[in-house]
Amino acid sequence: MEKKQELKIELAPEMAGGNYSNLALIAHGPNEFFLDFICVAPNMPQARVQSRIVMSPENAKTLLFALRDNVAKYEQTFGEIQRKAPVAPATPKGGIPNPFEA
Repeated sequence: MEKKQELKIELAPEMAGGNYSNLALIAHGPNEFFLDFICVAPNMPQARVQSRIVMSPENAKTLLFALRDNVAKYEQTFGEIQRKAPVAPATPKGGIPNPFEA
């Protein structure tokens, strides 16, 4: 019988606060997935990537399952998470909506 090895994880004080993200973009190549976490502020025409994570396809799939499991546990405790559809502002007839206008 194999003995499980314990992994000790250190959380440095400068990382403990984390980075807030309200947008994530995902891209992939044949050997890796790129996850860009962004914080978009209202009425701002530009947003900066707060953090980029690069993962192997196998680790990305493991993350998918772990996130699915944790969302299910969250919903069991706190209720179903309701997805909110973005509300586009009114535009002049024939105009193109600007997502950065309030």
